[in-house]
Amino acid sequence: MIRMERTSVMNLENAMRGARNPMNSWGRRDSEYDEEGNYCLGPNDLDLAKRLRKAGSDHRKFMRQILVSVDITAPIYWWKEYDTYKVATVANSTSTMHKIHSKPFELEDFSHDHLTESGLEILKGIMAELEKIRLRFAAGKKKEDWYDLIQLLPSSYNQMRTCTLNYETLVNIYYARRNHKLEEWHEFCRWAESLPYGRELIAGEEETI
Repeated sequence: MIRMERTSVMNLENAMRGARNPMNSWGRRDSEYDEEGNYCLGPNDLDLAKRLRKAGSDHRKFMRQILVSVDITAPIYWWKEYDTYKVATVANSTSTMHKIHSKPFELEDFSHDHLTESGLEILKGIMAELEKIRLRFAAGKKKEDWYDLIQLLPSSYNQMRTCTLNYETLVNIYYARRNHKLEEWHEFCRWAESLPYGRELIAGEEETI
């Protein structure tokens, strides 16, 4: 399970203005804001963006200036792979260490969409034991109970992080993960494609499979 919410794409106008700096071609700018306040690339600007994107990372520096903020809820096993991407990313997460005991465990706290029937029963049993420990810790605040919670917590436990990254980083993630065995990565790549000009600038129109 993975969920992307509250997505914001920022600085597209400034990034495209900067893309024209090397050739002093600002006079060819033809983008504008629509009635809803979205910055829409005109034919000239979109053509330039696509050509620079195709020319490689040295030429598409403007893509590093298109910023994305998003709240991602995903299991710990997915976050361990996401944490490979340390360049041009920032994230603030909900705290497992400080807040794991603050509410009862529920099935929706865990990714279980691909579990078999027997696997789901095992997870429910683990949840029941974790809940006993949580209540014990809440009552006595013993550190050994807190450690039991932390060290027994399954990697399917969902965590939410507010992430900031840019289009260039998304290109790297997209091509590294689009064929990954985890369905969460396929959903993430589809989300990246859905961003403004995501198919053209992140996936690459002619390269999208």
